[in-house]
Amino acid sequence: MTVSDFDEYRPPEPPRRRKRGGKRPRAGTGEGRVEVPVVPEAEFTSYYGRPVVKPPPWGDPIAVYLFLGGVAGGSALLGVGAQLTGKPVLCRNSRLAALAAVGVGAVALVEDLGRPERFLNMLRTIKPTSPMSLGSWILTAFSAGAGVSAVSEIDRMTGSRLPLGPLRRLLRGIEGPAGVEAAVFAAPLSAYTAVLLSDTANPTWNAAREDLPFVFVSSASLAAAGLAMITTPAKETGPARALAVLGVAGELIATRFMEKNMDPVAAEPLHLDGPGRMLAWSERLAVAGGIGALVGGRHRLTAAISGVALLGASALTRFGILRAGIRSTENPRYTIEPQKNRLAARRRAGIVHDSITTAE
Repeated sequence: MTVSDFDEYRPPEPPRRRKRGGKRPRAGTGEGRVEVPVVPEAEFTSYYGRPVVKPPPWGDPIAVYLFLGGVAGGSALLGVGAQLTGKPVLCRNSRLAALAAVGVGAVALVEDLGRPERFLNMLRTIKPTSPMSLGSWILTAFSAGAGVSAVSEIDRMTGSRLPLGPLRRLLRGIEGPAGVEAAVFAAPLSAYTAVLLSDTANPTWNAAREDLPFVFVSSASLAAAGLAMITTPAKETGPARALAVLGVAGELIATRFMEKNMDPVAAEPLHLDGPGRMLAWSERLAVAGGIGALVGGRHRLTAAISGVALLGASALTRFGILRAGIRSTENPRYTIEPQKNRLAARRRAGIVHDSITTAE
């Protein structure tokens, strides 16, 4: 925006006349220069009862989709690791978990969209600047690889009784590359939902835009590892236990960095009421599950209990962050005060010659 010379113009103020009978201010005391505010401090209110930022129309189905998308992505990554290290039971269970999670997650997504054709409409074009468009293609590509590898596992479990005919040999030949293809899209599938949330005007989500993808990817890792520890014998869960410990450490560190980098006002909904309790319990369950995986993960019962704790931690992270963002749109303070803080920071940095900081 072009700024004219008149943006910084201030008309000269007329000299003030002292009232008769008034006391002359004493020199050096500063008396007479103190201005008493006439306008009371502004209160953050909405415009005709409407919120400053429109709350997103997302409910529990989207939170379920966020959670299951992470489980699917982490399971595909764990499956290819088991495939390369020769752990067939872990590979099978991870592949089946990836297909089941992405399938149920897609149902939850369609439930929120209302009609299945709305998802198909998003595949008509690719828009690189739209997280929704790219996410739809990531989900489709991931589902293709996860589906092929999981169907091959199902056919093997049933004793090759699926009516595949001559396709069985082709399926056996491409199941390995299909698993690798799903693993390639695992991290983007786990992270794109964080970009989708933060690429909005929502105060809390937008303030977390730099670190939220790392929180979601770490949460996906510990969720997939937890599910594998529940469904797989302990002798094959070594990679899952390692992934669980890394996921817990990553989520705790990424969450701390996220809150540190956020505006303190925008971060408040992460600690208030329902969302705050969810995220607090998520941290407790993550620590408990990580310790269980590290110390007692070689025992079947301990590993299963730790896995349940890790799954619960990941689910509470997704639900808590989603609801905290919705909560932040209800109070205009979470929108207006961070804007004022950013303006003050620009002025302190010496940025005073643009149309943002010179407007009064």
